[in-house]
Amino acid sequence: MNSWVVAYLWWIPAAPFAASLVILSLSNARRKSAAALAVAGQALALAMSMVAFAVSMQAPGFRAVQNFTWFTFGEQALRLGFVLDPLAAAMLVMIALVGLCIFVFSIGYMAEDKNFTRFFAYLSFFSGAMLGLVIANSLLLLFIFWELVGLASYLLIGFWIQKPSAAAAAKKAFITTRIGDMGLFLGMLWLYGRSGTLLFYDGGNGCLESASLAILGASATFIALLIFCGAAGKSGQFPLHVWLPDAMEGPTPVSALIHAATMVAAGVFLVARVYPLFSLGAINGVTSSLTVVVWIGVTTALMAALIAIAQPDIKRILAYSTVSQLGLMMVSLGVGGVAAGILHLLAHGFFKALLFLG
Repeated sequence: MNSWVVAYLWWIPAAPFAASLVILSLSNARRKSAAALAVAGQALALAMSMVAFAVSMQAPGFRAVQNFTWFTFGEQALRLGFVLDPLAAAMLVMIALVGLCIFVFSIGYMAEDKNFTRFFAYLSFFSGAMLGLVIANSLLLLFIFWELVGLASYLLIGFWIQKPSAAAAAKKAFITTRIGDMGLFLGMLWLYGRSGTLLFYDGGNGCLESASLAILGASATFIALLIFCGAAGKSGQFPLHVWLPDAMEGPTPVSALIHAATMVAAGVFLVARVYPLFSLGAINGVTSSLTVVVWIGVTTALMAALIAIAQPDIKRILAYSTVSQLGLMMVSLGVGGVAAGILHLLAHGFFKALLFLG
């Protein structure tokens, strides 16, 4: 059963993506059909995620990988893949479940909107991109889904594009996160140049496995910090936090999805996924890159909490609350509490969605 589940793991993000494509082909008059397709696609993704989660819980340290060659150039082959482990499985269930609740809530919330159909197409696209990101076994594939998440956030934050403030907020989010993504892209290139692969796990030859980590040596610190730039942009860490409060200009379900289950979760997940790079050569659990993560997290948590106190608008209070919570998650990861940081991320996904939707 394990091999069957992993072989068809790509079906999980494919379900919302397929729903999004079909919804885009519908006219605005087909509102019920659009909502039904979006909810059905998300429900199917949730069902498959729960099966994957059950499989991942069969044994401690479970990890199953499905790699394939995308294309070859000369003697080089560019390989991608999908991975199922407890980290990916827990994220799949949280994203799919919280997303499904937000989808159902949106049916009533957006009922009078003239672009109802397009809204659900964007929501499904957003969910599919995030689900694909968490099962990627290649930093390149993760980066592709990472950018799709950024595109979806731009479309949804600026959904009411006729409002100048919404258009400005969407542009601000897109540009700010691209600044961090430049660091992630450079780190990816450096990692490939040193290790010769972007697969996380590949039978002992992946970039997060001991053979490749030994080759990286001291460069692992700089690669980890460049990758952290991308995580800081997506997860609203200081000084790239400025886009997150303004993202409130989108519809409330979008705010719930961004702050709870998708975009901001991606940065914390990325640090957890490539944690072996951050912890390489640790002395008493401390490395230079982890120290940077801790101090950025502490600064973000304290700064955002203090700013939230002075906000008159409830949505901006929740936004700065999210920034503060994300800072605490980064602190957990930085001090070696990966499980604690991910548990915080999962719990935050549920309670922050409830706060926005309530």
